[in-house]
Amino acid sequence: MELATTAVSRPRDAYHWRLLATAASFFLFGLGGLCLRLLVFPLLACLPGGAERHRQRARRTISWLFWRFVRFMQASGVLTYQIDGAERLGRPGQMIIANHPSLIDVVFLIGLVRQANCVVKQSLFDNPFTRGPVSEAQYIGNDGSMDMLDAAVDSLRQGQPLVIFPEGTRTAPGQAPAFHRGAAAIALRGAKIITPVTITVSPSTLTKNEPWYRIPGRRVHFSLSVGTDIDPQTFAALGPAPKASRLLNDYLHQYFIKELAADERATARPEP
Repeated sequence: MELATTAVSRPRDAYHWRLLATAASFFLFGLGGLCLRLLVFPLLACLPGGAERHRQRARRTISWLFWRFVRFMQASGVLTYQIDGAERLGRPGQMIIANHPSLIDVVFLIGLVRQANCVVKQSLFDNPFTRGPVSEAQYIGNDGSMDMLDAAVDSLRQGQPLVIFPEGTRTAPGQAPAFHRGAAAIALRGAKIITPVTITVSPSTLTKNEPWYRIPGRRVHFSLSVGTDIDPQTFAALGPAPKASRLLNDYLHQYFIKELAADERATARPEP
């Protein structure tokens, strides 16, 4: 009877509250995007400084708001999170490579790295709720063109931290991540250092083509683990650019598969 009472008191049973809190989170996110576009950024544009200063203000504002959004979701019972190694994110010319299990992975990473650039879906530039923030922050639209690759390389060479998801889209539940070689090519051309971030979400939520209201039976836990730095020049020395890119991409792919498998085993291990 004591065990049954404990189970009932757990957050997983507050299903309807979490559904309401999830709806409120999506509403606030959309409203925040519109307010940034229509009110905040026009006001920031009136402050002194050139285009670079304006971009820095925009990124700092978005990062601050993203982290407040994460904290709101935590306080309202939508999710919990654990982050290991966040202090090593945000260095000049650092390429932050992460897997992509959920819709809000980018919210966590941008919230943690105040001046990060980010490669985002091209469709975000057409969405009325996200067009303002991604345009003012000068994030890079992933249209698959050489211009996109060159823009990412240039941002790294200028000393900007760059967040990129090599899968290009969210991972299907139960499947291993599949990386495109573009991220490796960008890293070899422009990154001072590569830092992998392994993201796990338990239980799975907000995956590709999953509606926001299909919430899991218990509260979601996000875990972000910052891995050991990788020197891209180690791979650049292995041969011509195409070969080096392939080898680096294979290394990253295997790294994430191994880390995710280890995390899955740890999660599945019964508590003592």
